Amino acid sequence: MKDIWTATDAGRYEIRVKGHLDPRWTAWFDGLTVTAENDGTTVIHGQVLDQAALHGLLAKVRDIGLPLISVTKTPPEPRTTAC
Repeated sequence: MKDIWTATDAGRYEIRVKGHLDPRWTAWFDGLTVTAENDGTTVIHGQVLDQAALHGLLAKVRDIGLPLISVTKTPPEPRTTAC
């Protein structure tokens, strides 16, 4: 059986939930950015190491009790070059 999860699947993800998280929850998401949007949603985004880490984040969202809207893999941030 072929392993469908590869190192290239690690990357930046955006998890969108319904409702706003209190800023105190930011530390619980291990360095990810937590942003309250004007549309009444919260976006949790940043680098995710692997599938297990992604599932762990989704479990945290479940444990908080906010409805999950979407999970999206996003393009990597552009690298900047030093002058």
